Amino acid sequence: MKLLETMFENFLWNSRLMVLAAVLMSLVSAAAVLYMSSIDAWIMVSHLGNYLSSEISTEERLILRAETIKHVVEIIDGYLLATVLLIFALGLYELFISKIDGAEHKEGASKILIINSLDDLKNRLAKVILMILIVRYFEHALNMKFDTPLDLLYFASGIAFLGLALYLTHSHGEGGKGEH
Repeated sequence: MKLLETMFENFLWNSRLMVLAAVLMSLVSAAAVLYMSSIDAWIMVSHLGNYLSSEISTEERLILRAETIKHVVEIIDGYLLATVLLIFALGLYELFISKIDGAEHKEGASKILIINSLDDLKNRLAKVILMILIVRYFEHALNMKFDTPLDLLYFASGIAFLGLALYLTHSHGEGGKGEH
């Protein structure tokens, strides 16, 4: 009976290796999003040659400027999403497979990549996801039309809520230590 129990417990323990599929696919997804965002950035920059041209009107220049700002926000959004996927992959690996020795013992290693618990992973992901939401709000704000004072009030309320969310994540992050 003890042998059967030991075999079953070894099977259970080794089943954690299934998480490697999520780790690998998160890394592949992060690389894909980084690739797409980098290509988008390159294309955006390559189109800016016309910005200085005397052949375009002031109105066309303003449209190009607005489109460029919109593209920059989209690119930042892509890079933040890739960061979420990378943190997720590293966190899953550290929690289920093994500590990443290079991350713990390197002087320049970022502390954000060292995950010690599911709560730690959740908090780190939540902060990056909040940044994605802020960038998305900014992206939508670029296209907003303020027809009534109430529209402006809604927009200002959204900014206030984003500020409150940032304050709460900063002051209550890492177990309420108020990291500075």
